[in-house]
Order: sequence, then C-alpha cells, then structure tokens
Amino acid sequence: MIVTKNWLDEWIDLGGITTEELLKTFNSIGLEVDRHEAIRVPDGVIIGYVEQCERHPDADKLNVCQVNVGHDIRQIVCGASNVRQGIHIALATVGAELPGGLAIKAAKLRGVDSHGMICSAKEIGLPSIGEGIMILDESIGELVIGKNLNEYPAFNDDLIEIELTANRGDCLSIHGIARDLRAALARPLREIDNPENQDGRLGIGRILQLQHTDTFHTDLLFGAVDIKEIKTPFLITLRLALIDIACVSAVDALMSYATHSTGVILRGYPFEKFGDGENKGIITLDTDENGFAALYGKEKVSIVGVSQVKEAHFTSETGLMIIEASYIAPDVIAQNMGMNKVPSCPHYYRTSRGSEPKIDMGIRYATELFERYSSSQIYGGNIELLSSHEPRIISMSEEDFTSFIGLKIDKTTITQILKNLGMDIGKPKGSNFAISVPRFRHDIVNKQDIVEEIIRIVGIDNIPSKALVFAEANQMSDDLAEYKKTRMYRHRAAQSGFFESVHFVFNERLQVEKFGFACTEPSKELLNPITATFDTLRPTLLVGLLNSASSNVKVNQKRIALFEAGMVFDPQRQETKRLSFIVSGPMTNEKIANAGKPENIDFSAFTQLISNVVGDFELVAYTPSHTLAHPYICAKVMINGEEAGEIFRLHPQIEEEFDLAQTFMCELISDRLPYGLIEAKPYSKYQASYRDLSILVAQSVSYETIKSVIEKHSSEQIRRFYPVDRYVSESLGKQMSLTLRFVLQSDEKTLEEEDINAAMEWILSGLKEELGVSLR
Repeated sequence: MIVTKNWLDEWIDLGGITTEELLKTFNSIGLEVDRHEAIRVPDGVIIGYVEQCERHPDADKLNVCQVNVGHDIRQIVCGASNVRQGIHIALATVGAELPGGLAIKAAKLRGVDSHGMICSAKEIGLPSIGEGIMILDESIGELVIGKNLNEYPAFNDDLIEIELTANRGDCLSIHGIARDLRAALARPLREIDNPENQDGRLGIGRILQLQHTDTFHTDLLFGAVDIKEIKTPFLITLRLALIDIACVSAVDALMSYATHSTGVILRGYPFEKFGDGENKGIITLDTDENGFAALYGKEKVSIVGVSQVKEAHFTSETGLMIIEASYIAPDVIAQNMGMNKVPSCPHYYRTSRGSEPKIDMGIRYATELFERYSSSQIYGGNIELLSSHEPRIISMSEEDFTSFIGLKIDKTTITQILKNLGMDIGKPKGSNFAISVPRFRHDIVNKQDIVEEIIRIVGIDNIPSKALVFAEANQMSDDLAEYKKTRMYRHRAAQSGFFESVHFVFNERLQVEKFGFACTEPSKELLNPITATFDTLRPTLLVGLLNSASSNVKVNQKRIALFEAGMVFDPQRQETKRLSFIVSGPMTNEKIANAGKPENIDFSAFTQLISNVVGDFELVAYTPSHTLAHPYICAKVMINGEEAGEIFRLHPQIEEEFDLAQTFMCELISDRLPYGLIEAKPYSKYQASYRDLSILVAQSVSYETIKSVIEKHSSEQIRRFYPVDRYVSESLGKQMSLTLRFVLQSDEKTLEEEDINAAMEWILSGLKEELGVSLR
C-alpha cells in the first residue's frame, strides 16, 4: 500500500509530526514501512506562465516561448509537443541543478537564446505523468508566478510504501491508513460525512431502478453523473503516478483516485447498458452461472467485487455514467472463487482482503470530485441495496486484558483505543467490556485479537519486562509424549542415513489428484492459498518428498535418502501424523570398497533401512490406490497385527518423469509405531537350533496363508520362522519351491533331535493336510 504524507494529511491532521516520527509510528503499530522516498523538487524550479509561443524559425520541432516568471519575461526554447500559450509550467531557471546533476545554463538553440528549461515531471525527479512538459493547475494550490515549486506541498512530500499482511484489507486505502493512525496519534479523522447538496438536482429515481429477487450478501449503492467538460487535475495525475496507477481517461483517473483514497470499490458504467433516452434504465442483481452475485442490464455487465465486462466500462469523456459502489465480505467472495475460479480485475485484490464497507462515503467522495473538476451534472439521491449485518460482539474484562498483556492498563485508555480503532463499546458492567467489532475488521474474531490491537497501539516497547516466574507443572502430557515419540523416530532416521526434509502443509491440488490422492473437499478448501502451487492441504507426505528428490537430482545428487515427519489431512480436513521415506539411486556413496560403483537400492535393502528406523514389521500383499506405486513391487506394512502404512517402488514412468533412478518410498501412520517403556522379557540360556524346511506348494498360495497354517501348528519350541529361498522353474510347473528356516529353543533344556523332529513333523503334517504341500 502506497501513501504520501500530504495525502494522509487530507484525512488526519499530521501537523507537527515529522516524517521520521510518522515512519516510526507506522512500524510500532504493525504497519511495516517497506520503502520511504522523499519527494523534493530542487530550488530554482519555479512556476512560470507562457505568455507567447511561436514556432522556432530554424527548427520545426522547437518552439520559442516567452515565459512570465513574475518579475520579468524570459525567452525559453522548448521542444515539448504540448507546450502552448496560456499555461502554467514548471521552469528550471538558470543556476538550478536538477536531479542527475544537470545544471541549467543560458544557451543558444539553433541560434535562439534560451534562459532556462521548461520541465517535464521526470526532469525534476518525479515519476512520468505522460508525454511532454508538466502543465500545472490550481489543484496544487494558488498558482503564484515566480514561486518555487518546492513551496507547494505536492512537490515537498514523502512517499511511503507499507507492507500489509493479508488480513489487513482495511488498510488498503488512504482513509484506512489514517483510521489506524487515529488510534496511534489520538487525533480525529477528517471524515467525509457532510450530506450532499440536493438542491435543484434531478433525482436518480427518474432514470434508473434496481430489481432483484433474492437476498445477497452484498451492499450496493448507485449514483449517476452526466459527464461534461471533464479534466484530470494535475495533483490527481501526480498522485496516481506516484502509486503506479495508469489511467486511460479523466473519468478513470477520478474513479481510481476515489477508490485509493476511500477504499470503496467503485465502478463506472455507460447508461446505455441499462436503458436509453426514452426508457428508464433497469439494473438487475441476480446469481450468474457460477454462483456469483452479478449485475445485468441489457446483458451481463459485472460480477460484484470480482470483475467488470470490458464493454461495460465507461470510456467516454462525455455522457451519462452510472457509478456503482459495492461491498462484499472477503470470506464470501474468497469461498466463491475457491469453488469456481473466474477471471478477475484489479479490484478483486481489495475485495478478497476486505474493502471499505462504508460505501456511501465512496459515492460522495467520487461525485464531489466530478463536481469540482468538471461541469458535470450530479443526480440527486442514490439507489441502494443493503444486506443485514449483525456485528460480532466480544466480551472481555479488565482482568482478561491484564492476564493476556501482563500489565494493568487503565480502563479509560483501553476504551479510548478501541473507540479510535472504530469499535463500539457497550455500556460497561463493572469491569466488563462488550466490544462490537466494526465490519471493516473481519480479522478480529476473539479476545486475543482484541488484546493484539491494544498492544500494538500501546506499543510492545512500552510494556515493562518482568522477571520470569516459572512454576513447574507435570509435563508428562499426551502432547509431550507425542513430541518425544516423533523426536525419537527422527533421530533414528538420521542415524540410519536419512536426511530430514521439511515442507509446507500445502500441495498443488492438480499434482496430487494426478497421482490419485483424495484432496480436501471443495467446501472446506483453502480460501486464500499462498500460491497457485500451494492451493490445497496435503493428503500425503509422499508428493513433497518426491518433489524434493527431483530437486536434488537437478543439482547432481546421486544418492538421495530423505524422510519427513508431519501432518496430513483427509478430505474432511481431519489431520493425522505420518512418517515418510524416500531412497533413490545407489545404496551407498562411492568409495574404495565398491570400486566407485555402488549398487542401486533394491526392495530388500530399502525394507531393511525402514526396519532400522521403526523396528520389526511384516509385509502383506497389497496394491495402493494411488498411481505412485509400482503395481508389482509394493506391500502393506503390518506392525503388531495392525496396518501401519505402505512400502513400494516408485512407478517406472514416474521415475522417468522426475529424472530419478530406481526409487523406493514408504509412508507410515505415526500412531501405529511402537513407543513406550520397553519391558524386559525372559530368554532361554539353552542353545537354539535351526532347521530348514523345503516344500513344494502351488504358486497361487500366498505366504500369508502358509504362515497362518504354520502358526496354527507350531509348538512352544518354535520361536520364529522366516522364508530364505523361493524357486520356480518349468520343471516345477505351477508349483514353487519354498525354503523356510525355523528357530527352535526351549526354556527348560537343550532340545534333542527327537524333540526337533517332532515339532517339524507336526508343522509338515499341518501343511500337507491344509495346503497339500509336499517335501521337495
């Protein structure tokens, strides 16, 4: 947001306040100053009046001007196309030094003496305001010939650019900034509250009417101006140039100036879009095909707060113009745009962050400009449609303020600050406040927001420091346990060779849905995403890790091993914590032991890495619903009999798309990971025995089935078992050879051969009976 000190002074008295004090005040109340630029026209640049202008006798593009400088007439040669007789100009006199070091001297141009230079805006250090020289008018004050320009406030000003957070849309105007200064400086606003002079004006109701059939969450106010002999005053042209707003016409300039000054969204339409000379114009408010509140005349002309049809802009210098002032709550318009994105215009930036709801002020300000700087006829009255609004009431006590701030602030001071911020304070009951939040402060929703307003006006530096009082309480809460659990697994991952990667909790919806993940429901989607690539809450950590791995590859990293612990969100915005991993490329770095050619990571090696972090787990056949996984190299992770996540190789097509080598990924549900006191279990002091069992079984039989049969027929001596070999060949047909290793041990004695054989026979008989296996 760009303001100038003198422009602010039109809304609030800044007399006696230096620029340095003003900048310090802005920073102290949370309006961070991003840029300050002093506007100072050099000495020796004065107001001149062109008495006579004739063509140069020896140059077609030069003019010889006789310029009145107050005490004499000076001859100036000027090449500007817009110089002419009868205008006031900025004249750099002989001896003046302009920005850039240009010193003005008497000279001869094509044989004609010239004593000075008629200046353009850029030549005296101002932004460009069009081709040619500056033509001054009394919008800057009374034009006194011979007076230095820097004696006029417009040429002795300070430009201030303020960095606003997204929730401070109420400060996107000169009036809004002044309103915040009112609380900081305890000075009244110069409000535009004077009623219009309606004497002799034709009522707008004679030419225009508004119709609607539904209730909309929008406020509308319409006025009418018959534009005649309009011009853009120099002061407005200069100020619009300072804030980088380019206008195509005088009408556009005055409307843009009024919007930037008041914060009210203003639009201008040609009357012909709604009616003609014989018929009254009709404006219809209705819902368009995308669910937005839209205005219609003979055809659709605009979406309230979002955009205006190009053909419906008022672009003429004469004619009857309908002025629209509108307000729509930012959460309403942002939600609509989130569900149905449509093209928008620059006004949408203000609307989506909170424009000025006092729309009658905007209409009055704009019509006053047209009345002052043109011969236009202003129509009396307005046509309005106002929505019902119940103010948000926040109840607080003096004790609340003291508790939050840590300092007792006088009740009168609190009341005065809140009133200066535009809040209504109900009649206090004892030490309680009933605070009515103004409509323009949509960002204030709870007690903490009220306290923040008090602190920023009082000043954080004005709150004395106090000694820290620490009363230790029981810290063993569920949150602490969850934190310690996450920290433990993060440390384990780092110890296992993974590097931690941290991402925003947002993803790009287009990319996430492309991979088959379910995103947040549209009705619960983000209203104001950070960027177009962070427009939805992430349903998985895998996409962020995949993007990070791709970025590492682009900087020539060969071995990539990343992990992340963080929250993910389901379509209902319910959050769960996940722990995810990605490994791509070689298993180890290049070194002498592998002759500089390390092997690429494979499924078993990746599984072992994950086991190093989370401990023992089992894998079950499983095909993920998303498309990141290789359909034949994937499994479900089971921990203590519960599904804890998934592990898979990245699909080869995606590996190719992201320029990755063979890549494996895993995502686990943090709540399913073991954590807590580890209880010691008794172990046998007797020697363990190992037996391998090779069986022939149908290839269609899954390992889970074999495992369940073995568990059913296992004796106490079978401590654990696991597959060590699988073999298939044409000679075996539809069968496969599976070798299982069994570990047998007793707590009471060293097992004898008879004990071992009995245990193995019991298992083999169960497998034969239930699965029809045979020994190989």
